[in-house]
Amino acid sequence: MRAKIAALSAVVGFVLATPGVIAHHSFAAEFDAAKPLTLKGVVTKIEWANPHTYFYMDVSEGDKVTNWGMEMGSPNGLMRQGWTRNTLHVGDEVSVEGSQAKDGTHVGNARVVTLSATGKRLFAASSQTDTPQQQQR
Repeated sequence: MRAKIAALSAVVGFVLATPGVIAHHSFAAEFDAAKPLTLKGVVTKIEWANPHTYFYMDVSEGDKVTNWGMEMGSPNGLMRQGWTRNTLHVGDEVSVEGSQAKDGTHVGNARVVTLSATGKRLFAASSQTDTPQQQQR
């Protein structure tokens, strides 16, 4: 009987863990370290959730405004870098250093976020393991 309960528990645990594993991806699966980007804009939305925190920002390019989605690390990873849920607010002006999505869409992986009002520079718990300079070696 105990063996059946243990087996059932293992199956249930596997089924519950599967959606999180499927939803998660590596940096290289979606982003290109050879496409570095630096953006400055105004935060429009923040999604503080696992497996990745996202924020969205309006970036002005001449008289055109484009909304970018920026992926950061997990909430836990961000907290280890000094972030809290109150670090970033809708309406804040920020500068972001990161890498663009491979498909060329307005999506990026943030490495560093600088809050324009205070100049505070925070690392975004990115899953990027090397910089474009390291890849060129």
